[in-house]
Amino acid sequence: MKKQLFFFTLFIFLLISVGIALAAGEGEGGHGSSGWIDLAKKAFNFIVLMGLLYWLAASKIKDFFTNRRAEIKETLAKTTEKKVEAEKKFREYSEKLDKASVEIDGIFEMIKSQGVTEKQKIIEDAEKVAKKMKEDAQARIEQELKKTSDQLKAHAAQLSVQMAEKIIKQNIKEQDHEAIVKEYIDKVVTRN
Repeated sequence: MKKQLFFFTLFIFLLISVGIALAAGEGEGGHGSSGWIDLAKKAFNFIVLMGLLYWLAASKIKDFFTNRRAEIKETLAKTTEKKVEAEKKFREYSEKLDKASVEIDGIFEMIKSQGVTEKQKIIEDAEKVAKKMKEDAQARIEQELKKTSDQLKAHAAQLSVQMAEKIIKQNIKEQDHEAIVKEYIDKVVTRN
């Protein structure tokens, strides 16, 4: 009802404005009353046309704007819902990303500490292996020295026997030999 009153008031205001403008223009030309009749005809035609247009299109225009308003409200509501949902997902993904960052940092530190531990273990194992190799080498050296020493002693004893035999052969004569054999036999016989 208020809308109809508003449009009627607007129409009357426009009609009066047009009438004043025409009257101001006719005052110079001198047509006077015929101008008002023309204005009244034109105003009547205009009112009939506007009434017909209002009668034909008012409900459709009203429905259009009402539906448009409803669509805009619905779109705003959906947009607000989507915004809230997007913010929720953003917070959720931000939390997941923060947790993942913390987990990655933890894994990195764990791998780093395991690497340090593994490095230390490898160094200790290498030191043990080196120490064992050193001990083994020392034992082999000592064995080789003993073996070589024994061989040298055996060789020296053999050479000593050979040299003594040679010296004895050169210095002992047959008479000395018979005397040594006789002395040996006497010792053996006297003991038994």
